[in-house]
Amino acid sequence: MARKNIEIFEDLKRKYVRMALETNKYTSTAKAAGVHPDTLRKWIKKYETEIRDQMEEEGVGLTSPEPTEKEYKKKYELAMKLLGEKELEVAVLKDALKKNEP
Repeated sequence: MARKNIEIFEDLKRKYVRMALETNKYTSTAKAAGVHPDTLRKWIKKYETEIRDQMEEEGVGLTSPEPTEKEYKKKYELAMKLLGEKELEVAVLKDALKKNEP
């Protein structure tokens, strides 16, 4: 009976490790598991390779980690470019409205 309980607990650990790896949200996963985040990190160290292999076999992708500073800068530059284009469009439309007024 004790052996079965240990296996159930190990399966539960693997479940939470997988959840953490899929979502990349360790703190909230630890909270859901009712354990300290450091405990979850220990479980991840222990089971990560096994779980990642399972996920690859199943074709389940991992959530990518937080974007890098370079990616943020690229997105920011694109947003500023689009904003500039919209501001120019608004200015042109306002000018066209002024010309059409009697």
